Amino acid sequence: MINQVYQLVSPRQFEVTYNNEDINTDQVIIRPLYLSICAADQRYYTGSRGEQALRKKLPMSLIHEGVGEVVHDSKGEFAIGTKVVMVPNTPVEKDQVIAENYLSSSKFRSSGYDGFMQDYVFMRRDRVVTIPNDIDLSNVSFSELVSVSWHAIQRLERKSNSYKRTFGIWGDGNLGYITAVLVNKIYPEASIYVFGKTDYKLSRFSFVDKVFHIDEIPADITFDHAFECVGGNGSESAINQIIDLISPEGSIDLLGVSEYPIQINTRLVLEKGITLIGSSRSGTKDIQGVVNLYQQHPDIVEKLSLLKGNEYEVRSINDIINAFESDLSTSWGKTVIKWTL
Repeated sequence: MINQVYQLVSPRQFEVTYNNEDINTDQVIIRPLYLSICAADQRYYTGSRGEQALRKKLPMSLIHEGVGEVVHDSKGEFAIGTKVVMVPNTPVEKDQVIAENYLSSSKFRSSGYDGFMQDYVFMRRDRVVTIPNDIDLSNVSFSELVSVSWHAIQRLERKSNSYKRTFGIWGDGNLGYITAVLVNKIYPEASIYVFGKTDYKLSRFSFVDKVFHIDEIPADITFDHAFECVGGNGSESAINQIIDLISPEGSIDLLGVSEYPIQINTRLVLEKGITLIGSSRSGTKDIQGVVNLYQQHPDIVEKLSLLKGNEYEVRSINDIINAFESDLSTSWGKTVIKWTL
């Protein structure tokens, strides 16, 4: 069959290419239904990813967050119409110690390999996770991002000390909100403090114990562990604030992506015996963990629905461009694409 793939060929320019695919493949064929735009997609779209990276990775289909439905499975393991979360990480080897999302050999969709902006996505059967039919697909279109937070929390659970009484979360954006939702559910007895700089964003964290403006933090505030969900230019000040306030032998889980090296107060890291944990991306078991959480706690999906921003029905390449351009001016939430192209 001929499959149409919509690729970014240069900043702000998409073109369609045609791939000849074998429908008798062992892979499961998925029709994308709802996609969500990530900051990483925008770095490619706007050309801010860097000239060398663009030359190396383009042309490329964007988007690694999405849900779809099974349209063909030659083995019959997945019924036609089954709704699934598509897993963007594709490992080519197994390691007894290193997780699939940290293996340098793994392929990641929309980062050097075609993402989900295709008529049909051909996926290994271990790269799809079934979701219940009664879940609003648009509200869980960014489940991959939710799984990144889930993955980070699991890493902190394994690598940190046994105190789980208080958590600090830096960042009042999408990732900070998701992390707060999950920490609140996974550690229901713990106190959660969120630190940000935008009042109207902080007002959405009504389910946590306290919110603080980063310029108005009381001197006596401390916590057992922290999640840094800021990234970008704000990473340095956020991490150093956490180092100042965290309890001795606490752990800091770093999730924010910074394009440039930053300076941190290593003297205080040593003095306090702080553990820094880097977390990035996720794997199939993390997305399965998130789907299990949806089923056990339906209120999580309700909270995540508050994160859904504008939804655009995409029927043409111009619609794709409009969705990306609009997302650039969105200050809160995830832009969702209803993929009808």
